[in-house]
Amino acid sequence: MSSIADPVAATPLSDSKAAAAAAPAIALPVAGERELRLDLFRGMALWLIFVDHLPANILTWFTIRNYGFSDATEIFIFISGYTAAFVYGRAMLEAGTVVATARILRRVWQIYVAHVFLFTIFLAEISYVATSFENPLYTEEMGIMDFLKQPDVTIIQALLLRFRPVNMDVLPLYIVLMLFLPLILWLMKWRADVTLALSAALYALTWHYDWYLSAYPNGFWAFNPFAWQLLFVFGAWCALGGAKRMSRILSSPVTLWIALAYLAGAFFVTMTWYFPQLSHLMPRRIEQWMYPINKTDLDVLRFAHFLALAAITVRFLPKDWPGLKSIWLRPLILCGQHSLEIFCLGVFLAFAGHFVLAEISGGALLHFLISIAGILIMSGMAWVISWYKHSADKSARTKGTGGNADLAGGGG
Repeated sequence: MSSIADPVAATPLSDSKAAAAAAPAIALPVAGERELRLDLFRGMALWLIFVDHLPANILTWFTIRNYGFSDATEIFIFISGYTAAFVYGRAMLEAGTVVATARILRRVWQIYVAHVFLFTIFLAEISYVATSFENPLYTEEMGIMDFLKQPDVTIIQALLLRFRPVNMDVLPLYIVLMLFLPLILWLMKWRADVTLALSAALYALTWHYDWYLSAYPNGFWAFNPFAWQLLFVFGAWCALGGAKRMSRILSSPVTLWIALAYLAGAFFVTMTWYFPQLSHLMPRRIEQWMYPINKTDLDVLRFAHFLALAAITVRFLPKDWPGLKSIWLRPLILCGQHSLEIFCLGVFLAFAGHFVLAEISGGALLHFLISIAGILIMSGMAWVISWYKHSADKSARTKGTGGNADLAGGGG
């Protein structure tokens, strides 16, 4: 069995020196490999984000944010950085910087268009519900009151990513991070470790000088790109050989025990949030040093919590784990493989669930049913998208082998 944390086979000293001199600054896995663990956990992150966007219910207690400092957002951003670097890093090495940059910008444009459509339809959904049921509280809760007051100004601000309704903060962050991916990959092609160090320096300077991006009509971005870029760059660094170079550290028993101890400590701290009678066990000095645990600027405690979770995951979940081929995990993997579409769908479903729960008093059972129904709809949509793309690819291959004319013209 193998995993990201598997040790690399030792090489003779003389050979290793020659290889180090000839090796590129970044290294990529073998072409054609599909890292199902990334799809699995990205799909899980999408499910958790959907559940967390609903009012508190039974399934909320199964999300990781209740048992530690980090949550599904860290998972999503890290995997986004990893997969983006894996795909476009290979393009940069094989086709050159210009071609890779063009492909990245095309992807950025696709995400931006998806964000604009999501914004437009989401506003229409909220406005329709608020008007039909004569309940203006929906517009206040979802943060669109400014749009109704000044739609002309607000639309411009939305196109500039400065105005966003509730639950629409992840995509703007992702757009900004992807926009700087060509620079990140170019620097990593030069010196991967130096690039990660520069990212950490920017993170530290952001905290020291309180750098942020302002939002409209007031405030700041819910996810500060100057801080969250560290997790994105770290994911890219892992994809481009960093995880392989860390294999000895990740496989060390010392790392395991440190990670377990940190997760246990974080669990205890979060329990004091829900059971105040435990708070007296927390030393005051630690509380004063620890709080607030800032999500907007990716508090270092959140980042460390994610690292601890990742270290344990890659240790006990190998790449060839048979469960990854299980039919029971297939819905999660499919959602992870079509993350953009499923994320947008999840935003709509979260508001729909919020509306149903606000209008119908059904108790815990209704909360549970709405959560399960949303997850089933997301899984069904992922299956439909996968089936459609598979059918389209199969049709293109069939057309491409249908005759000499098709082959010469690159048919399909």
